[in-house]
Amino acid sequence: MRTLIVIPIIHAEQDMGSLIEQVKQEYVQRYGAAKWDEHLKTVREIWTGIRQMIEALELPYTSVRLYQDGLPDCGREEEIVKEVAAQGSKNHQLLLALMEKGARLMGTEDSHLLVQEYHLLRGALGAATPEKERGAVPSDDQSRRLLAERDRAIANRINTTLGAGEIGLLFLGLAHSVEPLLDADILVRNLLPALRPPGIRPAGEKESSR
Repeated sequence: MRTLIVIPIIHAEQDMGSLIEQVKQEYVQRYGAAKWDEHLKTVREIWTGIRQMIEALELPYTSVRLYQDGLPDCGREEEIVKEVAAQGSKNHQLLLALMEKGARLMGTEDSHLLVQEYHLLRGALGAATPEKERGAVPSDDQSRRLLAERDRAIANRINTTLGAGEIGLLFLGLAHSVEPLLDADILVRNLLPALRPPGIRPAGEKESSR
């Protein structure tokens, strides 16, 4: 049996990289500067809670693999996490803390798909891109297709690297739907069950007859 604990996350400003200023401007224009500050405070509090809940699990960390939304499978995973953690990301600081306890960091996403996602986000935020210059504004369908491709890549990475008897921690944004794509022998648990998307069951769990 393999176990995957899904941790629904909200990205902090440090996780947005070079897009942070565009994201901030868009948010402030819509809701105001005070709401932006309130949002950042809420995100920090959420990460404090996530960290406490993971620590309370008292996991056997030498048998734990860490999978992170947005972290490419590229051979530079630890370097990337350290860089973002140094910028103040609570998410990546938590990854480093778990690694110090013996957990193994895994490259999680297809780097080519992440590059496509970056360009789509830039276009959606109004940045000048080659696509926008040609009048090709990203559509909702494009975004959904790309998200589905990313989900398949993430699931495949977990299916092929999570070993028997191991526990995976998957830090994943709320828009994703990876669970239905996992192998049937992976028992899925949610750190925050109330945030599981409706209709999604742990891999291998049969639908109730009621």
